[in-house]
Amino acid sequence: MGFFSLFSHLSPVHIHVVKLFSRAKHVGTDVLGNKYFEASPRKGYTRARRWVMYKQTPEASNVPPEWHGWLHHQTDAVPSKDNASFRRKWQKPHKANMTGTDQSYRPKGHAMAGGQRDKATGDYEAWTPDQ
Repeated sequence: MGFFSLFSHLSPVHIHVVKLFSRAKHVGTDVLGNKYFEASPRKGYTRARRWVMYKQTPEASNVPPEWHGWLHHQTDAVPSKDNASFRRKWQKPHKANMTGTDQSYRPKGHAMAGGQRDKATGDYEAWTPDQ
């Protein structure tokens, strides 16, 4: 059982308390349903506080790149369908990190992908340092 699952029943109450006392403003929602908020800076700081409330499991790889840039103050332009995006037609849609799952990348020859590697061709020469 993960840390966040222990307190999942408290999450909505905590969110509303934080929004109430920080006077947070909902600035947008991404294609995955995550909601993004901004509030005035804490005492002694100059930058506004920005955070995300995940729709599903809290996982940093579930934040699309354009929202990641906004969260980390790389830009003040809030990503939206109306704004021009830096994304290009050839770019693939965001996909969560699959490391450690059965959907992770396994190259040809990997033990969990058949384990049959091509034979060495003999064009490899090991490096040895000068003695």
